[in-house]
Amino acid sequence: MTESLLRDVRQDLADGGLEASLLVRDLRTGDELGLDPDVQVPSASLVKIPLALATLERIHRGELDGTQTIEVPPGQITTPGPTGLSRFQHPSWIAVDDLIYLSTCLSDGTAADALFALTPPSYVTDLLRSWGLEGISVRHAISDLTDTLAARLDETHLAHTLAIDAGSNISQLDPTRASSGSARAYTNLLEALWTPCAIPAPIAETVRTLMAHNLHRQRLAPDFSSDATTWSSKTGTLLNLRHEIGVAEHSDGTTYAVTVLTRSAVPAATQPAAESLMSTAARTLHDHLRQR
Repeated sequence: MTESLLRDVRQDLADGGLEASLLVRDLRTGDELGLDPDVQVPSASLVKIPLALATLERIHRGELDGTQTIEVPPGQITTPGPTGLSRFQHPSWIAVDDLIYLSTCLSDGTAADALFALTPPSYVTDLLRSWGLEGISVRHAISDLTDTLAARLDETHLAHTLAIDAGSNISQLDPTRASSGSARAYTNLLEALWTPCAIPAPIAETVRTLMAHNLHRQRLAPDFSSDATTWSSKTGTLLNLRHEIGVAEHSDGTTYAVTVLTRSAVPAATQPAAESLMSTAARTLHDHLRQR
């Protein structure tokens, strides 16, 4: 029955133009269910969770001061959309703690790059390794993601078409050159956050709280949020990549980590049907795992 369900989910995703890597894990028992969970995929903004962890770890050890203010100049368009520091018209001085909030909860690329200027990508990757978290590599700042075909061409359909056709020939879409991770690696990170052992408990608690306040709730949240379930998550988007990692905490005490990493074959920036399909696939695996 499980194999048949996985085949159906895979086919439904393919019919919607999505190639996906999924993993759902019961954090109480360790039981899991997934599709191609070990495939390495460019992470896009998912790296903002490791970045938050590394910044908070340095604050925890006294290397950084969370109240220290950092000057952020205006006009740095490093993240699409109507919100974030890139839309500010004047210089701003923002505390490190608040930059962590903006980077994680609003997925603010400008805030993230201000943090990367303090804590470089190599430090973030090395810290994950020191905690026993393999399979996630942080290789560059967020600004490197914005130097894409979409920015150069200023033509969304063409940029997405070229991204689909060119694939890993584009550095931001090449998991060997871009920041990357697998569904299993990100699920392991979620487990480490919700059942902290290597990660200091206060740091894990802070990141869990930030993820609970994530403002981007258009993907998996509709299928996982309810009065009986708390959904804490982080999204990642770049050209034809759409990702989300999160944890569903149910009122009956069960807790499930969910990772969905996708690549779309449809050349469009706005794809509500694809996001709904991602959510349905994840919920299907979650419900099957919960019932067996």
